[in-house]
Amino acid sequence: MKHKIFLFFFLTGMLFLVACSNDVPPSSREKEKPLPAKEMAAKAVAPRAERTYTIADPTGDWGYPSPYLRYSRGPGYLRMSFIFDTLVWKDKEGFIPALAEKWVYDETDNAYTFTLQKDAIWHDGLPVTAQDVAFTINYLETHPDPFVTLSGFRGIRKVTVINERVVKVFLKSQYASFLYEIAGTMAVLPEHIWRTVDDPMGFDQPEAVVGSGPYRLIDYNRVQGSYLYEAFDGYYQGPPLVKKIVFVKTSPQMVSAALARGEVNAASLKVEQAKSLESEKFSLIRAPYAFCGKMMINHKKEPLKQKVFRQALAYAIDRKKLVAVTQRGHGIPGSQGLLAPDNPWYNSKICPYEYNPGKTGELLEGMGYTRDKDGFFFKNGQILELELITQSAYGFKEVGYFVRQALEDAGIKTNLQTLEGKTLDAKVKAWEFDLSIYGHGGLYDPGILPKVTTDIGFNSSQYTCNKQLNRLLEAQFHEMDPVKRLEIVKAAQAVYADDLPAITLYYPDWYFVHDGSLSLYHTKGGVASGIPSPLNKMAFAANSQ
Repeated sequence: MKHKIFLFFFLTGMLFLVACSNDVPPSSREKEKPLPAKEMAAKAVAPRAERTYTIADPTGDWGYPSPYLRYSRGPGYLRMSFIFDTLVWKDKEGFIPALAEKWVYDETDNAYTFTLQKDAIWHDGLPVTAQDVAFTINYLETHPDPFVTLSGFRGIRKVTVINERVVKVFLKSQYASFLYEIAGTMAVLPEHIWRTVDDPMGFDQPEAVVGSGPYRLIDYNRVQGSYLYEAFDGYYQGPPLVKKIVFVKTSPQMVSAALARGEVNAASLKVEQAKSLESEKFSLIRAPYAFCGKMMINHKKEPLKQKVFRQALAYAIDRKKLVAVTQRGHGIPGSQGLLAPDNPWYNSKICPYEYNPGKTGELLEGMGYTRDKDGFFFKNGQILELELITQSAYGFKEVGYFVRQALEDAGIKTNLQTLEGKTLDAKVKAWEFDLSIYGHGGLYDPGILPKVTTDIGFNSSQYTCNKQLNRLLEAQFHEMDPVKRLEIVKAAQAVYADDLPAITLYYPDWYFVHDGSLSLYHTKGGVASGIPSPLNKMAFAANSQ
């Protein structure tokens, strides 16, 4: 990047570390939302401590934190979210105002009207206007963001600027997850900067990170995997609580020591490390089961395109033992409807696929396979052999070894290859694989189901051949009654579990450890469209703490 500079001197002491190392959307009758900051207006705000908050991250680089150059996974979005605000946001209780101080849904017009904050400005001092919101929506129609779905039957029909502070967004059809997936996720862009940008993927200038959020980017170092943010004192909700935020790449082996020495304030840790730090000095936050480890299946090729073959794979893997061995008991087995048992949308009556290698053999024999002298299945003179790819991060390497052994024990010869994470994502996106071990979050609102099932992207199975599943996944978007929507979502999970576009292996116990200097929390429904992280920018920006 052309704009990179060295980190400030206070990071120098940390370079050794681097080197070593469900919120159901409101019904159509829900009306205006008051701004908590307005309710606090009469209260005195305590002066901000001039402090730096440092967060350790084992991966480091998640892309330049602009709306288009951030890496398209949760940590990349989080890096960007400190800089750019959305129309609405969420805290630990649910939806709260952001750039929009209030909003109202008009059932007759099937439209949301947003009234913007009168004091919101961009980091360069210009005011945020309704025209910026309209521009952003139109820009994303031409330049899609994988985190925001504007096109298609469930998208936006048109946007109308009422006046400088009021914008009305008309939907193509009823859209139950609109606040969750668009208004609460879409980073609003400054028109005066982006209107001349024809190629957002090539826009890496400092202007690309001029936002309206609580923090400005001061430094980004791709090689070191570090980020430095400084509070934007012109923020419309008041000067942020924390002066500077630093993300620094730190090896997992060094995190505990860095926390103990006070060199970092917070980090995501394995359970054993987290538990060893639990004390009066450190606080632990356990994530809900909104992240899953799963096995992607290339259903575009034989024999993986056969449903019965995918079912045979599911019976071959002892998911309870997988959790005991690879997660050391810190997690729960995956449900084949994708959503976890602690999710309010969960269907408990779907096929459980309990471990049964005998059933695997029965199904494969029904497909014409027989065993050779070594116990492996073959057909038409060819041995049944699959490639399994995984990555070393997040414990997926151990999961890959377990799955390979399970499949081979069941008679399916399996070749395992370990790749770097972004390389694995690229191979999955290009369908250059048989089986892949990977994971994703976002398992809160049922709007995630089509995103990881039928939509395009490396997180999606891109499975569109079951018309019944397609109809159910689309129908749940348009059902505004939560009770009726729940029925549809449960039916969709049952069809998904029968077809098995992918196999959900487990939901890990994830812990975030911090020193208690901030009141971090897990956002109800996840950050934006379901990122299971306690790094909600409002914990750093809210003057109410």
